[in-house]
Amino acid sequence: MGDRIDELKGNVKEGLGKLTGNKRLETEGEVQSGVARAKRKTKGTLREAGGAVKEGFGKLTGSHVTQAEGTAENLRGKAEQTG
Repeated sequence: MGDRIDELKGNVKEGLGKLTGNKRLETEGEVQSGVARAKRKTKGTLREAGGAVKEGFGKLTGSHVTQAEGTAENLRGKAEQTG
């Protein structure tokens, strides 16, 4: 959730910078937003990959619980990426 808040703060700074003509604030906001977005997408990708591995392991071992947990993590990772 922290990355989404940082992304929002960056967007607000960028918008305020554009509105007031303050290029430094606009650029700072753009960078803050971009970094937060990249962190969020990276975390989502890693969670998705981990979920896929866990899901595959569950299928391999016949554990429906592990498979379902992996599927849930996979979907959560995808949701984090789309933000």
